[in-house]
Amino acid sequence: MIVFIERLKLLRKEHNITQKQLGEAIGASERGIQNYELNERKPAYDVLIALANYFNVSLDYLTGRSDEPEINKKEK
Repeated sequence: MIVFIERLKLLRKEHNITQKQLGEAIGASERGIQNYELNERKPAYDVLIALANYFNVSLDYLTGRSDEPEINKKEK
């Protein structure tokens, strides 16, 4: 889960937003974001999806399963 913590902090800083602003954007509290960044709590599935959607990255990237932030989109 360390990769998640590092990536969350990195993405938030790259987007130049505070923990409070991120929480408001995804429907979480500032303390909730702090808890994730301090590894005091693990995010629920719906929070992970909200974070990935907000930053426009894949869940695999966010959680450290991939180093590619791009989302795999299937051709129809």
